[in-house]
Amino acid sequence: MSEIYVSAVLGRPVIDPAGVELGRLEDLRLVPGELLPLVSGLFIRNRGKRHFLPWGAVTLFTPVVVSARADGLRVEDAADADTPDIRLRRDVLDRQIVDVDGAKVVRVNDLKLRTRGANLFVEAVDVGIRGMARRLGQLRFWNWLAGVFGAKLPFREINWRFVAPLDLNADRLTLTVARERLTDLHPADIAEILAQLPHKEVGTVLGSLDPETVSEAIGELDPELGGRVISQLDSEQASDILEEMEPHEAADLLGDLPEEKAKELLGLMDAEDAEMVQELLEHEEDTAGGLMNNLFAFVPPAMTAEEAINYIRLVGAEVDNIYYVYVIRADETPLGVVTLKRLLLSPPKTPVAEIMTVGLKAVAVDDGPETIMEILSKYNLLAVPVLDDGGRMVGTVPADDVLKMFLPESITRKRFAAH
Repeated sequence: MSEIYVSAVLGRPVIDPAGVELGRLEDLRLVPGELLPLVSGLFIRNRGKRHFLPWGAVTLFTPVVVSARADGLRVEDAADADTPDIRLRRDVLDRQIVDVDGAKVVRVNDLKLRTRGANLFVEAVDVGIRGMARRLGQLRFWNWLAGVFGAKLPFREINWRFVAPLDLNADRLTLTVARERLTDLHPADIAEILAQLPHKEVGTVLGSLDPETVSEAIGELDPELGGRVISQLDSEQASDILEEMEPHEAADLLGDLPEEKAKELLGLMDAEDAEMVQELLEHEEDTAGGLMNNLFAFVPPAMTAEEAINYIRLVGAEVDNIYYVYVIRADETPLGVVTLKRLLLSPPKTPVAEIMTVGLKAVAVDDGPETIMEILSKYNLLAVPVLDDGGRMVGTVPADDVLKMFLPESITRKRFAAH
């Protein structure tokens, strides 16, 4: 096996076994391989015309000499309908890609090819300064310059299997492996990738992920940027994603969209989900009603500890965070609150009403962040319940959602808030 960098062979003369020049190497065509894409042929240019050489006609392929049989040469042909016409120079080199291991967007500066038997395949992409220096023919100089300062040019090569190209054609080569790895990333990492992408490429990445994964990733974005991402998708896909999001996150996104677009998406959502989101949209943004999550864990006072735990198991997946379990009367007014720890440690047949804490500390829907923060801080709460004008419990505001409003912007502003 031997490795070859694309930058070392592009533009080189291609000769026949007798040494006659057939043209200069302009590009390489790829086809999907078992794991890595294979080179299926060469494009060469001679006297202004482009010709194609199938890989089977190539007799020698090195950084020094590229040789092929002249009888394989033919005028450039279009790829078969069933074979993607993917070319290294045109479709991959200099393109932005998603490095799913590093969770960031990088640019392809060079590509490393490797021969194995009779085949030549793409092994890795070079996304570092070494690849750029090699492209410019200045690698030796940059190596010398780095040595003067007692350093070495770093290697920044990513195995092709860990790269998801964004180009719609090249996307078809490695999508199976790359999309599985992309799904395994933390939502915050996917969000950071989305924020780095050109707007026109966002749909390509999101189209490879399920709505639940997309909803978690968009939930990590600043609402303004999340709204721009949602607006780039077709309405059906966008509504599916909004249904997977927590109501307060969906409301934040829709609040940053034009009114007509927001109404359209609400109309496409499941009626129950849309109703919960619409309820949140009716409150001012910087009030408890605008900040709250109207999905929370609650039980009636007659339930036992065992019944309450079983009930939370059934409905808990729908609730973003379960800090407390609230005890609610039939008229939706709160009676008290109990922690999960107390539920778990209490005898199974103990009524919840006997182990709850009464004197619930709450805020009104119109209260501002300062009032909410005061209650959270004074009583050391992880979340504070929100009551409407009739005293009914309508949601909770998590402490972290309020805390970030009081920290310096340099700390609270997400790296991927805007681009």
